[in-house]
Amino acid sequence: MYWTLELASYLSDAPWPAKKDELIDYAIRTGAPLEVVENLQDIEDDEENFDSILEIWPDYPSQEDYLWNEDEY
Repeated sequence: MYWTLELASYLSDAPWPAKKDELIDYAIRTGAPLEVVENLQDIEDDEENFDSILEIWPDYPSQEDYLWNEDEY
């Protein structure tokens, strides 16, 4: 299982919290690449609720990771 920013971004708008099966269904319905579905199928916890993409891929960048000062604009 491997994640990239591009692959994980397909799940950024998923209906959180969600179970593994719900995320797989969402990925298929939204036309995410096959790699996203395969990565989700490799997750071992079938019954666990995931609250965000960070629980699946902890390296997903948050808004704090960008050096953007909203007060300047």
